[in-house]
Amino acid sequence: MSTLTLQIENMHCGACVRRVSDALNSLPNTHAEEVSIGAARIVTDATPAQVQQALIAAGYPAVFDPEIL
Repeated sequence: MSTLTLQIENMHCGACVRRVSDALNSLPNTHAEEVSIGAARIVTDATPAQVQQALIAAGYPAVFDPEIL
């Protein structure tokens, strides 16, 4: 399993945090350790592309960023 840190766009409120958490946790073998407005840290077996696809489908484009959180 890998720990990934993401910078996430379009997050503005607590409901956004919940939707991003749900999208991340819906991926197999993925646990959202920390989600805040604009960022998340996850532990996952998913590929970065799979993570990005899940977030884009939820309306939250993301890039991987080792400098946040």
